[in-house]
Amino acid sequence: MLKRRLIGVVVGVGALIGGASVTYAQDTYIPLISKGFQHQFWQAVKSGAEQSAKEHNVRITFEGPETEAMVDKQIDMLSAALAKKPQALGIAALDSKAAIPLLKRAQAAKIPVIAFDSGVDSDIPLTTCATDNLAAAALAADKMAEAIGNAGEVGLVVHDQTSRTGIDRRDGFLNEMKAKHPNIKIVSVQYGGGDHLKSAEIAKTMIQANPNLKGIFGANEGSAEGAAIGVKESGKKLVLIGYDSGKEQKDDINSGLMAGAITQNPVGIGKCVVDSAVKALKGEKLPTKVDTGFYWYDKSNMSDPKIAAVLYD
Repeated sequence: MLKRRLIGVVVGVGALIGGASVTYAQDTYIPLISKGFQHQFWQAVKSGAEQSAKEHNVRITFEGPETEAMVDKQIDMLSAALAKKPQALGIAALDSKAAIPLLKRAQAAKIPVIAFDSGVDSDIPLTTCATDNLAAAALAADKMAEAIGNAGEVGLVVHDQTSRTGIDRRDGFLNEMKAKHPNIKIVSVQYGGGDHLKSAEIAKTMIQANPNLKGIFGANEGSAEGAAIGVKESGKKLVLIGYDSGKEQKDDINSGLMAGAITQNPVGIGKCVVDSAVKALKGEKLPTKVDTGFYWYDKSNMSDPKIAAVLYD
């Protein structure tokens, strides 16, 4: 069915971007450029995207740099994807500004752009499939405050200060603490590039420099896993709250090392990207943003079917 509906649209796009007319839906190519590939989160996003691609009979690729600190490599991947003249494009930008020149090129070629996980500082993407990271991080702050008795010193290990997710999770946490928990002092905000080893060293240094530290918030999978390693190696007992899921975080929550975490809906994010791209190719109007949802999970609710469905290994 989609095959018939897309023929006219795809032919039109093909003519605008250089040429060859496309007559089969499976020739509808949608590359997805993610922020990384090493975390289980991205594998779950990829799984959702592949499910949607199969449903719509379109072809996708999914790639990202080895680490979430490699902005230049992501830009190279984006450039290479555009050179293949895709019908649409998905991008989870590591840097909310660096990708804009290439996205302008896509816009000029009439290639619909769908942002996911992390938006860009531009109105070029037709929609952004993402968690409300400000709200989710605010919930993490409330959970931290509750766990430490609403007073004391807290530190943050964040993946970066260039992507929309890094900025929003940091600010969502800090703003909530300032607004609702004035007796909690933020003593340190450090950036580990989402790398668990670097984040572990940051956490250990943070603990040594702040002997009264009561808690650490790890703002993505690698940050949280790294902070957990740092806390364990330091031998200090404090409250650790994470973001995302993955086997290590679930194990840490079950063991009591981590109090709990925010989980996103990565499979839903992946499906949203491809669904939105297909809608754009049909000429359908898209909302500015699609909130894909989030939940707090801890030892008490991990087996709840609603929660278990959005946790991943």
